Amino acid sequence: MTKAMLAEAPTAFALQCRDISVQYGEVAALVGVSLAFAPKLIHAVVGQNGAGKTTFARVAAGIVKPVSGTLAIGGREIPTGNVGQARAAGVELVHQSFALPPSFTVAESMEFGAERGRPVFSRRGLEKRWQKHLENLGVRAGLRDRIRDLPVEAQQGVEIARALVADAKVLILDEPTAVLSPSGIEKLFERLKGLKASGVTVILILHKIREVLGVADTVSVLRGGRLVEGPIAVGATNARRLSASIIGVQAEKEIAADEAALVGATAGDALAGAAPAAAINAAPVLAMQRVVTRADSEGPGLEEVSLRIGRGEIVGVAGVEGNGQRTLVRVLANLVEARSGQILLEGKDVTKTPLSERRARGLRIIPFERNSEGLSLSSALWENWSARQLLLGPALRLINPSWYRNACDASLKEWDVRYHTTMQAAGSLSGGNAQKLILAREIDADASLIIAAQPTRGLDVGATAFVWRALRDARARGCAVLIISSDLDELFDICDRIVVMLSGRIVAEFRPPYRLGEVGAAMTGAH
Repeated sequence: MTKAMLAEAPTAFALQCRDISVQYGEVAALVGVSLAFAPKLIHAVVGQNGAGKTTFARVAAGIVKPVSGTLAIGGREIPTGNVGQARAAGVELVHQSFALPPSFTVAESMEFGAERGRPVFSRRGLEKRWQKHLENLGVRAGLRDRIRDLPVEAQQGVEIARALVADAKVLILDEPTAVLSPSGIEKLFERLKGLKASGVTVILILHKIREVLGVADTVSVLRGGRLVEGPIAVGATNARRLSASIIGVQAEKEIAADEAALVGATAGDALAGAAPAAAINAAPVLAMQRVVTRADSEGPGLEEVSLRIGRGEIVGVAGVEGNGQRTLVRVLANLVEARSGQILLEGKDVTKTPLSERRARGLRIIPFERNSEGLSLSSALWENWSARQLLLGPALRLINPSWYRNACDASLKEWDVRYHTTMQAAGSLSGGNAQKLILAREIDADASLIIAAQPTRGLDVGATAFVWRALRDARARGCAVLIISSDLDELFDICDRIVVMLSGRIVAEFRPPYRLGEVGAAMTGAH
């Protein structure tokens, strides 16, 4: 949409920005972005990590003040960098990481988000006030339920309901499908279509092109902080054109091998895993036999989980989040005790052995949360990279920082990490480069079992393809790989076998060709 078009009909747009630029130090997050969104439609904004999508959403919501540019809601210009003014104008943002207080009840959370009307202080009054808002959106949650106790789909529904309390005219959702099951995504899209029909303008920050084509009316592409395409009607584009816009001239080679997963498969299709059938040895690298653990704050305990992974095999774990996946990783890392059962690694019983010994036998872990579990964001790149070597060595020894810095530099270059110096803090890296740093540390010649937990969550098309190539290369070298992912397209594309976890149990196992409906049914207990 050209600037001339913006000038012709300034009052026709639900949200309109002109020449928005945002600078973080020497990094230009947005450069002269002009976008206008027509009312009562669903608009998608796509792009790689670091393209400026979330920054754009935060500018629109008044959280980030641009160094230049203007913002108008419904044709009326409002001050930038002012959350109160943006909300008063009808803009609400639902963040990727949910923001409601986990200890609040649903009713308390709804009241927490209200800015208009007289406050209600009785519990019965709160519940009566907010019941209709949940019912209108089809949110299945009790008003006395604690936010922390709700399934992730219900938490998101409450977040959206809270955002609509103040009569939102423009609802922005940042990566709303990242934590949802296939059925949850369908329900979310139906909910958003209902909001569109009621007159709400919806702006979605998305990664998966299939989702864009399935729900949006228009799509806009950001690359390197600049607008490179859009808004254009979804009917006027296609998956390959969008892929090329998102990652530029590299698009053809990046998506050639993984188009089904990077673009997204159709819900009813039979999908064949891209990997050939694994040559599984009689003696598996990992053998879990009827392992039982206690439930804790991380999720339900494991209930007699048995799992074998052979050398040169990639096994995926599917399931709605909170069904024991984190506990599975934690028991393999000896962060939670196995009350009964046995864990064998390379034929040796490691059920009672510490993590250091398991790592010495080849266990490597790419954790769920790279920023809180995988990296020390305030520490230098070389210190993060050296952590594995330092942990495996004797406690009392001389450390040569210069050697580690040089070794880190060589490793990060090999893994194509974009950085300035090994002395810079890990928190300065983009999401994709932070994940590559973890890969460079964890995937080495001595690895025998790689556990990859949500390895591509929040990554763009190019970084996702890089991670998959790294895991496939590890498999080709004879590693056993266990992938835990909420992205079924990812599991279908890369895995030789998929197991489904539900309430701490493995309830189903699938081999290619996979069918989305069958795996989705197993995830929800309808299999």
